[in-house]
Amino acid sequence: MTDKEYEYFGFKPLIHGEVERDDNELWFLICNDKLLVKITEDKVSIPTYKDIKVLNISFQEAYCLGELKNKICFTVEIEENIEIKEEFKMITIYEAGILLEEEMFFVAGRGRQLLHWDKTHKFCGRCGNKTIKKEDEKAKICTECNLITYPTISPAIIVAITKGDEILLAHNKGFKDNKYGIIAGFVDAGEDLETCVKREVFEEVGIKIKNIKYYGSQIWPFPNSLMIGFFAEYQSGEIKVDGEEIVKADWFKKDNFPKIPDKISIARKMIDHFAEIS
Repeated sequence: MTDKEYEYFGFKPLIHGEVERDDNELWFLICNDKLLVKITEDKVSIPTYKDIKVLNISFQEAYCLGELKNKICFTVEIEENIEIKEEFKMITIYEAGILLEEEMFFVAGRGRQLLHWDKTHKFCGRCGNKTIKKEDEKAKICTECNLITYPTISPAIIVAITKGDEILLAHNKGFKDNKYGIIAGFVDAGEDLETCVKREVFEEVGIKIKNIKYYGSQIWPFPNSLMIGFFAEYQSGEIKVDGEEIVKADWFKKDNFPKIPDKISIARKMIDHFAEIS
């Protein structure tokens, strides 16, 4: 990848890496929701192929993810009880979002999503026979009926609702501590994004909204979500939480925010954006 291509794309997806191994390749070694990282002088980084050789980790199959900063990236599932050296550590993918550079977190997220899909699609959903990797694209094909399946992506909306100089923040019963975020939910089959935004807001906090505008998106590899962010304005109604997912919700000004999500999440980016413009 050229410098101009990197400046524009950031990361270049690839189907295959080089046949000959390169010591500078980045290897995203994942076990369930954990990632192996290297720690040197308080710096956290992704192991290279040279590191992998030192660790002497065996694995069956690796996926090429793509190219980042002229380095080919691979991902592989490793055993839970492997023995690792002192300068290496297993951390959660979520912790990786806090400790690594953002672009490294997103590549790790790609790896997590791909491996989860690979592990849950070893057999055909139509006839039940074994699937194998397709050579010309990131897909699996049934060895019997030739059904092709692609990595699973689950779209979900996330919306920041404003009312003048206030934003609606809500506490989901699944949140740790007393953290507040913004409204989110999965898109139903056959549902457009704007309708999903209205439905989720009404179901979870009982209010109506208007002027829905796209903000941005973010992968959320827990295990395969694509978060699609919107801003919307309050239209009418009183807050009435559903009591199932949302247990508390209220309007907040930027100078009295409760505890809010970590900086790796699109929710935090949207809340910070509101604080900047209000």
